[in-house]
Amino acid sequence: MASIGKIRIISPETAGDIRKNQIIKQNIPEGHLTEKIMESALKGTPMIQIGSGNPKLMLIAGIHGDELPPQIAALKMVDNLVIRDVSGTVFIVPFAIPQATRKGSRRFEGFDMNRKASSGGSLSNKILKAIKNLKMSSAADFHATKPHSNPGVESIFCSKKPCYQSYEIAEYIKKATSSKIICHKVAGTLYSGALEDECNLSGVPAVTCEVVSQNNRLDPGSQERSYLQMEAYLEYFGVI
Repeated sequence: MASIGKIRIISPETAGDIRKNQIIKQNIPEGHLTEKIMESALKGTPMIQIGSGNPKLMLIAGIHGDELPPQIAALKMVDNLVIRDVSGTVFIVPFAIPQATRKGSRRFEGFDMNRKASSGGSLSNKILKAIKNLKMSSAADFHATKPHSNPGVESIFCSKKPCYQSYEIAEYIKKATSSKIICHKVAGTLYSGALEDECNLSGVPAVTCEVVSQNNRLDPGSQERSYLQMEAYLEYFGVI
């Protein structure tokens, strides 16, 4: 069984009562660990450490509070990792912005946090700093996309420069899940401030994984598909 470390709070400004989001409340695992994470979200952005040693990986969900499948999948991943053998350390941020998740909002303080990772003081920039300070081997950001939107299909965003491993991770997840790869030649060329891009530009190989679900809904199979993407990501590094 993997050990679980102290739950750290990345940012107190984001605090919110996750249990007021009824879809989240009705679909999360029951038990002491889930309750502990819910309580920690009342203090801000929780980060759960599971295992020890290298590689060090971070899974993030909830950068957009209205994208529910990966947040539920992340909680289930926490629940499952603690009863498995983990080779390395997995840091999981199941609710990046508890306040936004409670409200079912895509934005926080008026901004899309997946465009603000390069802006000092923003929530996504604080997550980026945690990734750097803890010397993460890699990071993966999990989202849900509406049908007929952008990208509108189950997918993995990656880039080939400056971190070619970003593309290699995406290829592995694609083979395991049949998700579509959306690859950019250079990180950050389409738009700036995405957490994945800022990680890659900082030398930390990263991907963004999307499953299909309407905003503030849990479309059939969406949380399971998000969980499969997370599992494939961890398998790439031999952590599970």
